Amino acid sequence: MQLPPLSLYIHIPWCIQKCPYCDFNSHTLKTKIDEQSYIKALLNDLDSQLKYVQNRSLSSIFFGGGTPSIMSAEAIAQILQGVQSKIQLAKDCEITLEANPGTLDNQKFIGFKQAGVNRFSIGVQSFQADKLQQLGRIHNPAQAIEAAKLASRIGLKSFNLDLMHGLPNQSVENALYDLEQAIACDPQHISWYQLTIEPNTLFASKPPTLPDDDVLWDIQQQGQALLAQHGYTQYEISAYAKDGYQSKHNLNYWRFGDYLAIGCGAHAKISLPEHNKILRFEKIKHPSGYISAIDYTYKQRFVDRDERIFEYFMNRFRLFEACPKKEFADYTGLELTELSNIFARAKQLHLIDESQHHWTVSAKGHRYLNELLELFIDDE
Repeated sequence: MQLPPLSLYIHIPWCIQKCPYCDFNSHTLKTKIDEQSYIKALLNDLDSQLKYVQNRSLSSIFFGGGTPSIMSAEAIAQILQGVQSKIQLAKDCEITLEANPGTLDNQKFIGFKQAGVNRFSIGVQSFQADKLQQLGRIHNPAQAIEAAKLASRIGLKSFNLDLMHGLPNQSVENALYDLEQAIACDPQHISWYQLTIEPNTLFASKPPTLPDDDVLWDIQQQGQALLAQHGYTQYEISAYAKDGYQSKHNLNYWRFGDYLAIGCGAHAKISLPEHNKILRFEKIKHPSGYISAIDYTYKQRFVDRDERIFEYFMNRFRLFEACPKKEFADYTGLELTELSNIFARAKQLHLIDESQHHWTVSAKGHRYLNELLELFIDDE
């Protein structure tokens, strides 16, 4: 087993209000955030993981949530300074902060940039007032457009717009309108993904009426064509970027890289080559419990052989690039021979193309990705 690149995920758990589709670990803000207590906990949490750095520098840092932009720019600066005092950052380290248009203004944008953030991921979801209301968003279309303009104006390395489709009662024309508005904002990256109903959400208890499969298929096909027409290349199931602007942080996830994680409910994945093991752990979920904790880890486990195979391909096959066979052996510590029967079946079903050194998911394989991945669950 070889050590893969290393990233850091930082979870900010608070939101102004919880969206009905959201199943992330987020908590509605009821009082003023005690930023100093949370920052202290984050950096103490990071101290406990320094043994897993193993002489690597951080290729990316991602502030996720929740709503990270709810924090002050001074707090984000303090966190990043604390991180840099403990772990070396790569020269081209990508530092992304998720932002809600309803929590942003020009001063905050500039403050976050001065703190060291060089990429924003702006949670727009829709540019239509009725859809935003259905999704429980706190911003309006004008604020979404203004946030994109601000991100462009301050000269960041890049920014992403998050956009949903397959919204309640959405037509093809309606979905394409949202996509056209996003493209008009000229971001370097667009995350365009289908709304799904997740367990333990408000939408799960009170399901909205979603478009049928034929409409969803038409939205996807016409939307992908529109994005390609405007220079956005699909490099992952729900990610589209102009040349050179793919998300480094998310690519590290999908390429089975390692990531430290600090903050409430954050998940980490660490390779331990000397033991030929992969460790996953999860942090305490509730903010008050996390802040007062001595040991921030809620649970941890080693990933066994079968899980390693499935987890690797579950991540890797989301990407549209070829998958190096050597990378599988390097990052899982397993032999390629263990996969021969699985790939024989995948090729027979025309889900995979194979060369001497690479596997590539076929167009059919991407369309039926769940069926392809099922082969790696039951490989007997």
